[in-house]
Amino acid sequence: MSSNIKVQRICQHCGKEFTARTTVTRYCGDNCAKQAYKARIRVAKVEISNIETQRIIIKPIEELKAKEFLTVRDVATLLSCSRRTAYRLIEQGNIKAVNLAQRKTLVKRSDIDKLFIN
Repeated sequence: MSSNIKVQRICQHCGKEFTARTTVTRYCGDNCAKQAYKARIRVAKVEISNIETQRIIIKPIEELKAKEFLTVRDVATLLSCSRRTAYRLIEQGNIKAVNLAQRKTLVKRSDIDKLFIN
């Protein structure tokens, strides 16, 4: 529906001044409207991708926080250190651990939490 009013506006996409026939017109023409739409869709896709990436990064740590018993690899991931450093903390007695088998060492999650309480 057109009207007899003429309003000077600035295109939100290209920044050029144009004469609008309605008070809600945002773009100078069809091409700017299409390009702005594509830009909005592109930004939305990037935001969704960034959120998904953050969720993938956080997921393993959240799973480790839910476990009651952790392996040395899990302890190293949780403390953001190497496995050798985790073994060194166990050898020094800073972390209590149980050797179930020759290649299976487990640590209680509560013992890791006690490290940071003191």
